Amino acid sequence: MRRSSYRPADLAREHGISTQTVRNYERDGVLPPARRTPSGYRAYTAVHVRALRAYLALIPAHGYATSGEIMRAVNAGDLDTALRAIDRSHAQLLRDRETLDAVEVAVGLLTRPPAASRPDRPPTARPDLSPPGRPERPLAIGGLARRVGVTPAALRKWERAGILAPSRGRATGYRLYSADDVRDAELAHLLRRGGYRLDHIATVVRQVRDAAGTEPLAESLENWRRRLTDRGRAMLTAAARLAEHLSPPDD
Repeated sequence: MRRSSYRPADLAREHGISTQTVRNYERDGVLPPARRTPSGYRAYTAVHVRALRAYLALIPAHGYATSGEIMRAVNAGDLDTALRAIDRSHAQLLRDRETLDAVEVAVGLLTRPPAASRPDRPPTARPDLSPPGRPERPLAIGGLARRVGVTPAALRKWERAGILAPSRGRATGYRLYSADDVRDAELAHLLRRGGYRLDHIATVVRQVRDAAGTEPLAESLENWRRRLTDRGRAMLTAAARLAEHLSPPDD
């Protein structure tokens, strides 16, 4: 027989959280308001049990902010808003996957030897995207801009963001970009096209510099992909828990 009433401690025990956390969730609107007993104690129902399960499953899938938005919308009967929040989160995961793919491609391309030194390969459906060989001499800002396919203004913006750190010519004071700067600019360009913010790109490029190249990033990229996979699986679990909350069995 199903119980008709639950205490905060009953909900808390299932998930290993404190009773105060359960009360805070109700205060914040991620749980529906609880009925109060004549003595003033909270009396939760099966609806609250399912709502808490859904919310805690949503967090590893969508994060605290989006999960709270989803549950508050559901509790207000605004399913469209809840579903839009879920759609945005799924879209962001897809963008993250695409960005990771771009980073892996960038790292692969930037660590490949020049085309002339590579053995012949069987034909593939993908075009040869390898960038030209590293410049033997530093490039001026216009030369790097043409090579990467961006404007000089973009390169200056990347410099302000900490992505590029060109030297200056002694006689002219003009920016000079070394082979490492070219590598960083090419990596930044691919990441930028993948939708990454400049501050994140600066972090990635800094990791490349600190690792003295792109090869040591392989392990971190594998970890990154595992995290995305874990988040995708969490979304499946969260969807099931939310569906149970939205279409419950007869209580």
